[in-house]
Amino acid sequence: MSLSGKVVIVTGASSGIGAAIAQVLAREGAQLSLVGRNVANLEATQKTLLEKFAGIKVQIVTADVTKDADVIVKKTLDKFGRIDVLVNNAGILGVGGIETLDIEAFDAVLNTNVRGVILLTKATIPHLLKTKGAVVNVSSCAGIRPFAGALSYGVSKAALDQFTKIVALEMAPKGVRVNSVNPGFVVTNIHSAVGIVGDEYQATVQRAINSHPMGRVGDVFEVAEAVAFLASSKASFTTGALFPIDGGKHNFTPK
Repeated sequence: MSLSGKVVIVTGASSGIGAAIAQVLAREGAQLSLVGRNVANLEATQKTLLEKFAGIKVQIVTADVTKDADVIVKKTLDKFGRIDVLVNNAGILGVGGIETLDIEAFDAVLNTNVRGVILLTKATIPHLLKTKGAVVNVSSCAGIRPFAGALSYGVSKAALDQFTKIVALEMAPKGVRVNSVNPGFVVTNIHSAVGIVGDEYQATVQRAINSHPMGRVGDVFEVAEAVAFLASSKASFTTGALFPIDGGKHNFTPK
């Protein structure tokens, strides 16, 4: 993937898609600054990388993307001296529609999924300009297609996709690429974090299987491989793209 020696910030790296992204980038030789709020989980991710990939250079940064952008950038520069890629993966799920909407919960989703991305991207851009680097945002199929019952999440991901396209236009003449990946249903702990567990979770998985034309849900490493591609020089002529990794769900019309 031509990522050898590249310094990459990965947010939300403590579990799920973020931890898988860290593994794939480490495999490709990247140096990693792993960001998250759960220290124990971040340390577990780091331990896995050190055990699997000899000579990997990795640090963990315990931080909140909604308020610690400058800290994340400073700690990365202090450790590695440069930044080549930013992967904005940190995100939270929001459930419920307009009739039951809790505005504080709505604000929390937008704060993490949009504002946090904007703050960290803004703080990182001056350093990406020096390296002619790249930004990869982890969005969702929910940003491309509307889904009832996930109002705050869908709005946040649609906003993130527009942010990706606008910043890509702004940065293209300056040599920085900005793209998004848009996963469908992927098995992680994001659903349990909002109380979707047990029989409800199993029913959610089954609905997802039925609504993905490929007849299954996704795996975190399928998303991670796409992120690595977009981060690398293999995607040197790709910017402003929204890359669905959803088994065809974005193209699905119920019969």
